[in-house]
Amino acid sequence: MATPTGQSQPNPERIFDTLNAHQKTAALKAGIELEVFTAIGEGADTSAALARRCQASERGMRTLCDYLTILGFLTKHEQRYALVPDAATFLDRRSPAYIGSIAGFLTTPEMFDRFRDLTAIVRKGGSLQDDRGTTEVNNPIWVEFARSMAAMQRPVAEGVAKLVNADAGEKWKVLDIAAGHGVYGVAIARHNPHAEIFAVDWPVVLEVAKENARAAKVESRYHTIPGNAFEVDFGTGYDLVLLTGFLHHFDPPTIEKLMRKVHAALAPNGRAVTVEFVPNEDRVTPATAAGFSLIMLAGTRAGDSYPMSEYDRMFRNAGFSSNELRPTPGPQSFIVSRR
Repeated sequence: MATPTGQSQPNPERIFDTLNAHQKTAALKAGIELEVFTAIGEGADTSAALARRCQASERGMRTLCDYLTILGFLTKHEQRYALVPDAATFLDRRSPAYIGSIAGFLTTPEMFDRFRDLTAIVRKGGSLQDDRGTTEVNNPIWVEFARSMAAMQRPVAEGVAKLVNADAGEKWKVLDIAAGHGVYGVAIARHNPHAEIFAVDWPVVLEVAKENARAAKVESRYHTIPGNAFEVDFGTGYDLVLLTGFLHHFDPPTIEKLMRKVHAALAPNGRAVTVEFVPNEDRVTPATAAGFSLIMLAGTRAGDSYPMSEYDRMFRNAGFSSNELRPTPGPQSFIVSRR
């Protein structure tokens, strides 16, 4: 409704919806856990059929599916539900692009607890918890991360392989820092039979990466360097260094320290590829990349999502001659840095 001056009438609906937003998380998590999206994809498209397939009450299934329809994950016509394209692609377990496993990490109690007192976090300017988790030896949360988030990162990893022209098959020595699930290094090895991958992470996390390397049949060229990325000896002569979703945990001086170490590890014509959430200079667009800064405020002492101008300054201070921003198949961006 517009006022006589043409301005919209003030409306509290956004406030109400935002304060209830936790219900959206709960509904999507329940839909994934009950395999609602897979069941609808298989043809169980009424609340009664879904109740039987998902072993739930009909009332509960109708209410959940109606809410998922309101959220835009389903459509409903004459009491029958259907998947929207995003749900069919990413939430039906039969799809090769299924990413429902990410709920296993993103909805852990540890992730929710970070935001329990955001008011105090804002006052402090950082996490209320000891944020050693990023650099704490064998923290189990990173094993959960590696197992849960790999599916979402595989398309981005394929994008990195294409970006660096891995299919050309040149003899490469590749360093994957904070490798986690390992899918970035594995993607390079799959596309380039002459690439040797050296993955850095905690020992228990590297076990997950090695599982993925074995599944991709590249384990003979997949090597590990267990330990803290700031402390272990990388070695030298790397043609490519991967920094995927790691730098956002730290402040600029810490990032520059690591990037100087990366610079020293590269061969003369080597490149570093960073995968990060990079907002525009206004730091409020695009929404996902810009909003990631709140996650870093709540979960780290000094991490952030940095705009490209800040990454360029940090990387040049570390010795890199050029840094180029490239798009990815998702909300993150690639930064290609040359020694």
